Amino acid sequence: MQNFARTMMVLMVSLTLGACSMFGGGDKGDDLGPRATAIGVNGYLWQATLDTLSFMPFDQIEPTGGVITTQWHSTADAPNERVKLTVRFLSDQLRSDALQVSVVRQERKDGNWLTVPVQAATALQVEESILVRARQLRIDASK
Repeated sequence: MQNFARTMMVLMVSLTLGACSMFGGGDKGDDLGPRATAIGVNGYLWQATLDTLSFMPFDQIEPTGGVITTQWHSTADAPNERVKLTVRFLSDQLRSDALQVSVVRQERKDGNWLTVPVQAATALQVEESILVRARQLRIDASK
């Protein structure tokens, strides 16, 4: 568990450092709308989610329903622990309240997988990582 938490913290801190001016600065707000896509969610958030969670195998990807679910994922450092994430897209705007991340964590005890609590900050850190990546994608697209 400590290895997983440490890995998540390193990932989140490194991605969060780039977000210092994420929602401020000289932005007029006009270009925060959805990138033109054929899916029912914000294209930047969608791609950012795929990029951010690319280290995990995907179970369900439904752009029209606005849901991405990963398969169970564990690391070699913690083979008796696994996590599964679900990202729900709530808006087609590039905003912090446009997505919701749910994290389920399980530990193996006596050969059975038991669901154990997840720190509340974990889901928020994943959301922040996705938003940072979406912001970068939007900036790159405007160049």
